[in-house]
Amino acid sequence: MRYHPFVQRLKRGLHGFLILAIALGAIALVSVPAAWADNYTKEFLVEADFSGRDLTDSNFTKANMRSSNLSRANLQGVSFFGANLESANLEGAQLNYATLDSARLVKANLTNAILEGTYAFNAKFAGATIEGADFTDALLRDDEIEHLCEVASGVNPTTGRATRESLMCP
Repeated sequence: MRYHPFVQRLKRGLHGFLILAIALGAIALVSVPAAWADNYTKEFLVEADFSGRDLTDSNFTKANMRSSNLSRANLQGVSFFGANLESANLEGAQLNYATLDSARLVKANLTNAILEGTYAFNAKFAGATIEGADFTDALLRDDEIEHLCEVASGVNPTTGRATRESLMCP
């Protein structure tokens, strides 16, 4: 069947457009950002090494991460709901807006960590090292703040905020 020249040009244009769209879609799939949110829900990650990794928005809900290394990791927006982080190394970690509710951070190293806007209402920090940690706008229970204020010291080297001030210690 013979089409009008305008229709033929339009078909060629649409055919070219579809090839271009498919090629661009393939390029978009190849150039996926490096930081994909991973799901480690209920995983056994004792002594795992996540140091220096970008784990933005990942999920570690109820994961067992006892003695894991998360130092200098980007943990912004990460869920550690109910996770066991006993004796974990979180030194220099970015935990901005992370969920630590019901997490167990007993004896964890939070030296120079940034916990700005973190939701940690039922988190347990007994014996945790918090020198230089920044808790600005973190949601914590009053009794936990009182306990943390007893050991709070230092200034966060990244934000310049004093740990005691970020906890609003008396």
